[in-house]
Amino acid sequence: MNGVHDMGGMHGMGPIAHEANEPVFHHEWEGRAWGLQRAMAPWGRGRWGSTRYELERIPPAEYLRMPYYERWFTVLVNRLLRSDLVTPEELASGKADPSRPKPTLPPPPPRPATPGAARLDLPIRAAFKLGQRVRARNIHPEGHTRLPRYTRGRQGTVVRDNGVFALQDTDVNGQSLGGKPQHVYTIRFAARELWGVRASARDAVYVDLWEDYLERG
Repeated sequence: MNGVHDMGGMHGMGPIAHEANEPVFHHEWEGRAWGLQRAMAPWGRGRWGSTRYELERIPPAEYLRMPYYERWFTVLVNRLLRSDLVTPEELASGKADPSRPKPTLPPPPPRPATPGAARLDLPIRAAFKLGQRVRARNIHPEGHTRLPRYTRGRQGTVVRDNGVFALQDTDVNGQSLGGKPQHVYTIRFAARELWGVRASARDAVYVDLWEDYLERG
């Protein structure tokens, strides 16, 4: 997905301030928002897709305005409304509508439909070797992708094979594209390849990329 949410390599976002002894939550409501997100997760079985893609659906101006936990709370509210677990009237009043039937908790699936995010012990042949020159594909999917925009079309070198992982991309509805287990590589990009001649010749950026994101350089 191309949008303000893919912030890697963007300019003009202001300095990154370091806060010594930063607390987990700056305000009480942030902890409550996180607790709600965790408590409601089982209600999304079969109803909700990728959380990352839901975050990317927040309009850019709102996404930049919101603090971190407000984004999570917004995602939860949008999901509850869209799946009809809560009505706009119930949300506005803070009270359940007694005339509506109580929603039922979906049963847990017998087994995951697609692999999760953990490393997989599968005998899949690697398409690329250490030291090989590769190029990040210049693709612009409409769903969620882990391919950073600033690497697309750029050449780099394979410096590590991290093993096999399920592809985490989704379609335009936030649903998994089926996992597609494949190798994930650490690619070294020279800074000048990414940013041009004004970048230092001594600098480089290392990015972990799925095999589907790469082609021979």
